[in-house]
Amino acid sequence: MKVRCLILDVDGVMTEGGIIYTAAGDEIKVFNSQDGLGLALARRGGLKLAVITGRYSKMVERRTEELKFDFVRMACHNKTAAINELAEELGISTSEMAYMGDDLNDLGALHTVGYPMAPANGVAEVKAVAKFIASKLGGHGAVREAIEHIFKENGRWDELVEDYKNEIYSQGQ
Repeated sequence: MKVRCLILDVDGVMTEGGIIYTAAGDEIKVFNSQDGLGLALARRGGLKLAVITGRYSKMVERRTEELKFDFVRMACHNKTAAINELAEELGISTSEMAYMGDDLNDLGALHTVGYPMAPANGVAEVKAVAKFIASKLGGHGAVREAIEHIFKENGRWDELVEDYKNEIYSQGQ
């Protein structure tokens, strides 16, 4: 398995899927900090990061900026076309891409990439397509688990963790 780009859906993958509105009409999403550290580690390990989601959200805009995502498509209703656009933009094959999705609107994307993935809360049709199903729910560490899986499968996890340990150690002196 050679994955050079990790693409994520948002609701149900990066978040638990709930959408909270304040009385003022603002939308609130909760992101998992361990997923965030995993995404930073993924960048460190050379993965390109992308979000393709059917909804527009200022919270997603902020989170993807903080984590330095390479490609963000919101309010996207043709995820397959967005994946093909991303492949062209990055100059890589869709077979070198992983996509994690949880619901029926992710099926086209999951069939387009080389490594389809799902969180534990994915619907049955998504899990049937996935080559990897996280034991954790979306918004509760599924993204981190997927990143660990990619790097462990490629024999790079220990190297990345060791680099991280060394960085932390040197900062503590």
